[in-house]
Amino acid sequence: MDTVLPEAVEPGSMTPLGSDALLFASPTTRDHIGRVVVPVMVNGQGPFRFIVDTGANHSTISPRLARELGLKPSEEASIILDGITGTAQVSFVTIDRLQAGDLTIGSTDLPVVWAPVMAGADGILGAAGLTEKSLLIDFQRNQVAISRGVKAEVRANSTRIHGLRSVPGLITLATRVGGVPVLAVIDTGAERTLGNLALRDALRARRLHGVMAQMTSVYGATKEVEVGEILVAPPIVIDILRINDVAIVFGEFHIFNVWRIQDQPAMIIGMDVLGTVASLSIDFKNQDVYVGSLPARNDMLSVMRGMTADSAQRK
Repeated sequence: MDTVLPEAVEPGSMTPLGSDALLFASPTTRDHIGRVVVPVMVNGQGPFRFIVDTGANHSTISPRLARELGLKPSEEASIILDGITGTAQVSFVTIDRLQAGDLTIGSTDLPVVWAPVMAGADGILGAAGLTEKSLLIDFQRNQVAISRGVKAEVRANSTRIHGLRSVPGLITLATRVGGVPVLAVIDTGAERTLGNLALRDALRARRLHGVMAQMTSVYGATKEVEVGEILVAPPIVIDILRINDVAIVFGEFHIFNVWRIQDQPAMIIGMDVLGTVASLSIDFKNQDVYVGSLPARNDMLSVMRGMTADSAQRK
């Protein structure tokens, strides 16, 4: 799998963390898209705040943190990153050790990347090192943990959904959108839910014919800008879960070609949906997803309408 990353351009000053500085499992609300952050030690120093991105295989480091650690980037941009809209070549630094919970990664190269969506975070923790681990995100208790397995208490109080192994390195789920079979990628690094053109066309053939779409611009890891169509999707069904009123951005996104799923209906489930649950646990080894429901809610993944062009996906 290749990396899905924001645009690699650092402005003159970092965006202040503000009230998010104390949040690790930030939930999604009507006026805020949540995100998942984990404390990370780099070369024995830290902890630093890294965004957990289950849709990326490369972990990355911000230019600011690289300077703080005295790490000198490679003279040439020699690592190729695949993003939503295209590819980019970036420089990298070599670290001796990265630790996050039960995860330890030895000597490795980290691409040097910054983007506004990081909002002051020190880097991105990709899913590559998590293949034998489990990720627990508790939005109610503001807790994120990387461990060897999913606790029995979590398994007992959550809905288990077994994932597919359709795309190596990704957590993918068999899904139906308005009755259309869809391959869905769980991506904690994505702000918004995205769909490919094959899914859009399948939905239009069944239910969305004649529906006017709002247009928006989608930015990725490269300078290319992709045009997207915002449409409120019919009910999304994953196992016994039903997700209503999701505004999906449809487009000819490069990353679906990288994953070789451009010709079948496919989507990326982002934090606009994932951040509305009580808890989310991912067992990467066994390809299982555990979803904890909010109290007194039958529709545990229902989300809000009202996405506009100005608030569209910027990843």
